This record gives sequence, C-alpha cells and structure tokens, in this order.
Amino acid sequence: MVLSRSSIILRNFAAAAAAAAALSACSPLKALNAVTPNGGYDLTEGVAYGPDERHRLDVYRPAGPDKPRRVVVFLYGGSWKTGNRGSYRFVGEALSAKGYVAVLPDYRTYPAVKFPGFNEDAAAAVRWVRDNIADHGGDPAQIYLMGHSAGAHIAAMLTLDERYLTQAGVPADTVRGMIGLAGPYSFDPLKYKSVRAVFEGIDNSDEARPIAFVDGSEPAMLLLHGSDDGTVYPRNSEQLSKRVAEAGGTAQYVTYPGVGHIGIMLALSRPFRGRATVLDDAAAFIEAQ
Repeated sequence: MVLSRSSIILRNFAAAAAAAAALSACSPLKALNAVTPNGGYDLTEGVAYGPDERHRLDVYRPAGPDKPRRVVVFLYGGSWKTGNRGSYRFVGEALSAKGYVAVLPDYRTYPAVKFPGFNEDAAAAVRWVRDNIADHGGDPAQIYLMGHSAGAHIAAMLTLDERYLTQAGVPADTVRGMIGLAGPYSFDPLKYKSVRAVFEGIDNSDEARPIAFVDGSEPAMLLLHGSDDGTVYPRNSEQLSKRVAEAGGTAQYVTYPGVGHIGIMLALSRPFRGRATVLDDAAAFIEAQ
C-alpha cells in the first residue's frame, strides 16, 4: 500500500500526539503543542490587562526584521465555560509564522461571570493591545480579531456591537477586520440547555446574537466553517454573511468540505494544515484589508 503525503503526516502526528499524551497525560490540545515548534517567535507570557487573575494574555512576536506588524487577537472557544491561553500555543505559532504579532488572552468564564462579562474582558484586552502592542513590535493601527466557536461569538460581538469597545475606551474603528471559525452568530442561546445559564438574565435573545447588530458599517469579516460541523451548524456563518451583504457590508463565507467543529481548529496546527486552508485564507484576508 502506498500512503499519500497527507496520510503520512496524519499518521506521524497521531503517533507523536499519542506519545506525548501517554507521557504527560495531557489533553489533545497539549498534545498538539507538544509537536509544535518552539522557535521562530519570542513569547511574552502572563501580561496583565486587568485586575482579575483571568485577565492575562500572551504575546507571540515573530522573529525577523524589527518592523511594525499586523496584530491578531485570538479568542479561544469552550462554550464560554472553559479554556486557557496556554493550550493554544499552536495558534500563536501559526500566526507568528505568517508574520503577525499574535495576542492570546484569557477571559473570565461561567460561572464566575455570565454574558456579557466575557465580552467586556475581551474588549479590555483589545484596549491593552491598542495601548501597548507597539512595545512588542505590533502596529496598533492594524488590529484584527479572530476566534473559534464561543471565541468567534465574542469576536463578532465586539466587531458588530460598538458598545463593548467604546465602554472600554477603544474607538470602534480600532478593529480592522474579524475572522470567525465556526462561530454561533445567529443561534438563540436561551433555547439551548447547555448554555442557557451562561446567558440567563438577558431581556431579549437579540442582546447576545451578533447577527442582530449588523448595520453594514462593520469592519470586513471572514467567516470560516466546516461543512461537517455538527456542534455549531454552518448556517450560522452563512446567515451572518448574508445579513452583512444585504446591509451593504463586506463578509466572505468559506466552507471546508469534510471538516468538523474541532477540525477547523486543528487545521491551524502544522500537522493538520493540509486538511483545510484556514491559516492561508485568514492571512489572505488580513493582507487584503
């Protein structure tokens, strides 16, 4: 039997990930980090952007010529209940390899906070980036938001509802564009038992639905989704892109055949980049702005 190059890559990754997990009893994300190169960037860890212990962020600065670089703030998912920035080193490496300064913040999660506490934290992180990223080689006039799942929801809320950035003391035009991976942009959170408590207390579901805030004036958006996503259905990205277009804005919708909810994140890691062009599509979007 002759294996294709992609099959060999996946087999090698599976072996490496299994070995890493066996040695350290780590999660799949930590296994990904175990096979992610440590070189090519300078990492500044645990920078405070607010008073809470969860108000910390990591900055990945690409190695190379000292020049102002575009900045990508990445917000991870986890149903607004779980997650930590250290599990996503493979994302910081991927973005820095493309020449961007990557910022990965933690934010408070349920039950410590309910909606919109995590949105407010993300806005505070953007405020820190705008005020301080020049010291880390980033261009404060070139800030992009990127997120996966719940993180994409948060990124979309900051992009579409100007109140969050404004209340954090950040001009609305600070964000140049938003890249969403499998975000729940049009769902009604009060209809889902798994996350209902996270959004309990809102008067109207539209308060927490990014699609409800589209007016056509928002920054450009790139909405990426796997066709086989059974956790957050692709119609979320499709419906948001359609609403933005109808309002006169710019939103590109891209689907990846055979890719699921986790697969779209895995495609950012070196072993899985052949499965979907997520990283290249994100970079092309940023460069086009």
